[in-house]
Amino acid sequence: MSEESKTNTEISPTEASLLEAMTQPLPNTDYKVTLGEPLKEGEKIASKEEIIDALKTVSDPEIMVNIWDMGLVYDIRQQENGDVEIDMTVTAPTCPVAGVLPGQAAEVVSNVSGVGVVTVQLVWEPAWTFERMSDDAKMMFELF
Repeated sequence: MSEESKTNTEISPTEASLLEAMTQPLPNTDYKVTLGEPLKEGEKIASKEEIIDALKTVSDPEIMVNIWDMGLVYDIRQQENGDVEIDMTVTAPTCPVAGVLPGQAAEVVSNVSGVGVVTVQLVWEPAWTFERMSDDAKMMFELF
């Protein structure tokens, strides 16, 4: 193989990470990601809207629609101490980014000021359907 053809097939670290995640076995139904640190006593707790705005920055790389508008986030529970628990799903049990999206969601939410420990649980019930998508996301699909 020539040096030139090697260069043309090299992939970025991000692409390598996604490819690796796509080849991993499907996470079990108890898949959970926990990130962040407890808030200091008296620290102002983030609003639910701030958490949702953070979740809107995470997109499914295959569809390029954010996880909130896709309807993948089922529940957000904020605790009095600033901790956040999120239940989310993916479009199908065979989704190649099932092991990636919950971690990305936990990361962006844990970076919101006023959020303590974030736990994102991957759930399968109820199963995701197109009806869960926002009107904006449905319009995006109509363009394709």
